[in-house]
Amino acid sequence: MRPRDAATLILVDRRRGGLRVLMGRRNPSLAFMPGRFVFPGGRTEPGDRRMPVANALPDYAEAALARQVSRPPQDLGRMLALAAIRETFEETGLVVGTTAYGPPETVPQGWEAFGRHGVLPDLEALHLVARAITPPKRVRRFDTRFFTAERGAVAAEEPGRIGPDAELVELEWLRLDAARKLDLPFITRTMLDELEAQIAAGFAPYRQIPFHYERHGKRERVAL
Repeated sequence: MRPRDAATLILVDRRRGGLRVLMGRRNPSLAFMPGRFVFPGGRTEPGDRRMPVANALPDYAEAALARQVSRPPQDLGRMLALAAIRETFEETGLVVGTTAYGPPETVPQGWEAFGRHGVLPDLEALHLVARAITPPKRVRRFDTRFFTAERGAVAAEEPGRIGPDAELVELEWLRLDAARKLDLPFITRTMLDELEAQIAAGFAPYRQIPFHYERHGKRERVAL
């Protein structure tokens, strides 16, 4: 099964002293990672290519996202970053972006909430953390790019996205030590480690961006 392009956004809160990350527990009825704690995210959609933005991704992120990709489209980084922001809203109700530049002039399907709140996604507020591909022989496979942003990048919120019939049945801001004690997929636990290391490095643009995948049954970690 060929992996589908996907993106995840790790929201972090450092406002009260000590780092917290936003995590949700997936509905136990889902086929993919049922009942596991994860970061908000999902696959890309056509509207992610057309949504207006306030600012572009940092250059280092654009360059890293294009590496080890066969014939990457010119808008690959933009599309992936927007997918992470849109999926975060769909799963949590949090609208990530800015109102400083006025509302978007056009809003493609799936982005209506940003028009309602007058929010433009601000890609400059995102840092690229890592890339990871779901191992073979899984129910679903994704080629996922993990981004992070500060809680202050949330410009609006719509309640009612979490519940027994939703994709996420719980949503919590957790310290890293508490998050590591949860029932986590391997890659989610790995991303907590990658995030902590990159925060310690101050998200320096020269840092290595890790790429996780499995080859011949062995886990690999290389730099993009």
